[in-house]
Amino acid sequence: MRKTQWFDFRNFFHKPSLTSSIKPCPFKSYSFVPFSPFAMLDPTILTLGGIVLGIAIIERVLERWGVIDLVDQFSKVMRFILPVTFYSALIYFFATFMF
Repeated sequence: MRKTQWFDFRNFFHKPSLTSSIKPCPFKSYSFVPFSPFAMLDPTILTLGGIVLGIAIIERVLERWGVIDLVDQFSKVMRFILPVTFYSALIYFFATFMF
């Protein structure tokens, strides 16, 4: 017959255990996600995105005010600046990102 060990409630919760219940993991686990999404919170990327977003908002405000000539100039400039900014930020992100 097995001997049963009795604990009262107070001793069970306040007395430290003699043996650890946590066993070391025998194998390494790897993440399937190659990078963290928090890496996108780089200040340089956020600044470039904020500038482009600000210019787009200014363009919409000017369009509502009826200054179509100025909006046309903005759109001609943005047609060149947006792709250049996007690809530069993408190259910067992958150049400075630690895998």
